[in-house]
Amino acid sequence: MRHLVGVALAIVLAVAVFFAASWGYLKLLIAPATLGGPLPANGGSLLHHHAVLEGFGALLGVSLVAGLLIAVPRISPLAAGLPGLALLAWTGLYLFSVRHAVQYIPLKTRAYGSGFEAMLFDGVLALAGLAMIIPLFIPSRWRGKRPASQPEPFAGTTASFPDLQATQTMQADSGLLTDWTRPQPQADPNTPSPSSPPQAPWGPAEYS
Repeated sequence: MRHLVGVALAIVLAVAVFFAASWGYLKLLIAPATLGGPLPANGGSLLHHHAVLEGFGALLGVSLVAGLLIAVPRISPLAAGLPGLALLAWTGLYLFSVRHAVQYIPLKTRAYGSGFEAMLFDGVLALAGLAMIIPLFIPSRWRGKRPASQPEPFAGTTASFPDLQATQTMQADSGLLTDWTRPQPQADPNTPSPSSPPQAPWGPAEYS
């Protein structure tokens, strides 16, 4: 279930890269040309140029989403890894055949397709793909979080040995402390003690 959610997040990230990031990157490329001069805004501030701010905002938003999918341990590595593999595969196709790589870009007549093509030519897709496949090589990202189990009792305690516990209880009941605290029977003075010599049944002899 965790990896199925990761596949769904991968589709969302791929759509965001193609539409939002491509559109924002194209805005940043076109803005310097529309501002005129050898430098953007003639070397001045770009904070009041809405096209530049919109392009930066789109790129930062997609980068933030991709960074969370890469860094959060509980998210499946497929969420960022699958789009990263797709971007690297597209870059590899571009290296072998530029015509085929450009031919497979959808919506080339729109700003999204043109921006994606510009990122492919400038190597932005290759760098983004390399960063997005990092979670695929971390083994802990493939394993889910296991629930904490209760610790087992120590092997040396009496809880693991009921016979030993019963023996210790019997010894405690029959110890010297129990004998001292137990009330002792009172000796009868008329009863001869075991250490005194026995007396004759006819009594002591009388002398005249």
